[in-house]
Amino acid sequence: MALDYEAIKKAAEGYKADMVCFLRAMISHPSESCEEKEVVACIKAEMEKLGYDKVEVDGLGNVIGWIGEGEKIIAIDSHIDTVGIGNRENWTADPYEGYETDEIIYGRGGSDQEGGMASAVYSGKIMKDLGLIPAGYKLMIVGSVQEEDCDGMCWQYIVNKDGIRPEFVISTEPTDGGIYRGHRGRMEIRVDVHGVSCHGSAPERGDNAIYKMADILQEIRQLNNNGCSESTAIKGLVKMLDPKYNPEHYEDARFLGRGTCTVSQIYFTSPSRCAVADSCSISVDRRMTAGETWESCLREIRDLPAVKKYGEDVQVSMYMYDRPSWTGEVYETEAYFPTWINRESAAHVKALVDAHKAMFGEERIGAPSAMSTREGRPLTDKWTFSTNGVAIQGRYGIPCVGFGPGAESQAHAPNEITWKQDLVTCAAMYTAAINLYPEEEQTGDVTQFRAGKTNNDIK
Repeated sequence: MALDYEAIKKAAEGYKADMVCFLRAMISHPSESCEEKEVVACIKAEMEKLGYDKVEVDGLGNVIGWIGEGEKIIAIDSHIDTVGIGNRENWTADPYEGYETDEIIYGRGGSDQEGGMASAVYSGKIMKDLGLIPAGYKLMIVGSVQEEDCDGMCWQYIVNKDGIRPEFVISTEPTDGGIYRGHRGRMEIRVDVHGVSCHGSAPERGDNAIYKMADILQEIRQLNNNGCSESTAIKGLVKMLDPKYNPEHYEDARFLGRGTCTVSQIYFTSPSRCAVADSCSISVDRRMTAGETWESCLREIRDLPAVKKYGEDVQVSMYMYDRPSWTGEVYETEAYFPTWINRESAAHVKALVDAHKAMFGEERIGAPSAMSTREGRPLTDKWTFSTNGVAIQGRYGIPCVGFGPGAESQAHAPNEITWKQDLVTCAAMYTAAINLYPEEEQTGDVTQFRAGKTNNDIK
């Protein structure tokens, strides 16, 4: 059946005001990770109002809407939690009330990423209106929780606890007008240093853990900043772009971008302000490119000269995550989020590219104020940050591809906005792409790179 692209675009445009209203309603409910109860209720009510066949909330608190009766599943995922607002003084208007203009919607979560939820929910309505649920399939629209806290944990729950495994998933994370087929992975690493306290009047009697950590901090900084010439003692992470150090995956690493590390938190213990600190700990945010593994990331910190110097007084480990969801459910998992890339020729990627070319052409589009960030960039690209794709494809190999309203640059920033036209474009794209998914071209060979899982048997 030939798709009527103009009818799809017209239907999406017809729901523009409804999508804007729905997005503003979601923004009005503060929904930081583990506190999504109100926004879940808002989304559930919208799905029910639009006539979804079934709407449910699973044990973790993910809200899931279903349309269709087929055995196979195509899913659209949007995480519905947001980060906080930070310093309120940095916002020019109320982040949870905000405002709209003819072009934009203002407020926390507009780009990251409740805007994607608005487009996804209304794409389901459009497909139902136009009779465009593909034969043999049912559509699964997911509002997932706790992504900002622990990327992909919500989908670990969906796969392992709910027992649902879609054929492919569209992520609605913001893509700034592009179609994204992968991104770097990440880890949350902890470094603990042991010391011995004493009275601050005679510090030589103790062993100051903060001073030890100061040495390690400088070397972690060098690990991120240094080059990789033969004379460099601590070779920087840029080395993974060099075939000499990453012969099998340097091309994939160049596509994704180099890995990075930065110290994000620091803690200490001390008997008082008049004493030598007896422990110091840091958190390291580690972004991983192709060719890096969870073992190699831990090992490179353990191999730093200062870490070796202080021997058994230093422990390097990976964080675990066990915060209760808004329902009270705990799904403990590791703070490791695998890198992944799809082949550009994969059927699910091709479906979005073909839909875009048929309806909008071969270049990124958007509202006038968005074009400066979109012009000249390839239509098919990758995210800079991490998404639920770390579990969907990174852990489980379920094909995943991204196209979402808004821009990465708006994520976690004050005065966050998204564009009304993006909501319309994305709703149309999801509708067309799902109907262009070429079953005859599907193969198991969709993954270009996947870092895989650790040796922890997480169910």
